[in-house]
Amino acid sequence: MTMPKEDRNTMRALQGLENNSSSARLQAALAVGTTPDPGFVGKLIERCAIEPEFYVREMLTWALTRHTASTTVPVLLDEVRSERAQARSQALHTLSKIGDRQAWPAITPALLSDAVDEVARSAWRAAVVLVPEGEEHELALVLATQLGRGERETQLSLSRALIALGEVMLPPLGAAATDLDPRVRAHAIATERLWRDPDAGFDFAIEEAKRIIALGGDGQEGR
Repeated sequence: MTMPKEDRNTMRALQGLENNSSSARLQAALAVGTTPDPGFVGKLIERCAIEPEFYVREMLTWALTRHTASTTVPVLLDEVRSERAQARSQALHTLSKIGDRQAWPAITPALLSDAVDEVARSAWRAAVVLVPEGEEHELALVLATQLGRGERETQLSLSRALIALGEVMLPPLGAAATDLDPRVRAHAIATERLWRDPDAGFDFAIEEAKRIIALGGDGQEGR
């Protein structure tokens, strides 16, 4: 029996997602997103968890956003509880792109403080997109507990997430600016400076914060 053309195309696309060539996987993800089908969702999410190439993962995410949220979100919510860090990170990233606030309950404090920086960063980005109106202050309090964490890229991601919440993040930042840990103080001061002067740049804001701390200040003078 001859396989219908649609089935042959589906089989070809699914096989392409496992091709050894990253460009072939990219083309397969593009094809799946161009002609979305609920039957693709499981394979796309499975591939997200193991795909080594960033640009292919981005195309996989795009392909998932082309499917209905009612199809993708429940499966992605299962993935954020995966033991595989990349599965958690990519699922959170995809949820932030879909933007369905029904996913908000899955953004737990445990994810926002995940031991793997990339997972935590994805959770921060997803949180500021999905947070319900009126819960921004509580989110800012949780995010502020991560100040001082990691290297430049991690700290920059957290600063951007806090800044995206707006003025509600100022009280938690003010408290963190007096923390016993100088890394926490510097990050808090730099984040507020960056919020007030976005053109200053993160690196400049951090160095300025370190200078303030070295001189015995907390960055709150002149408010």
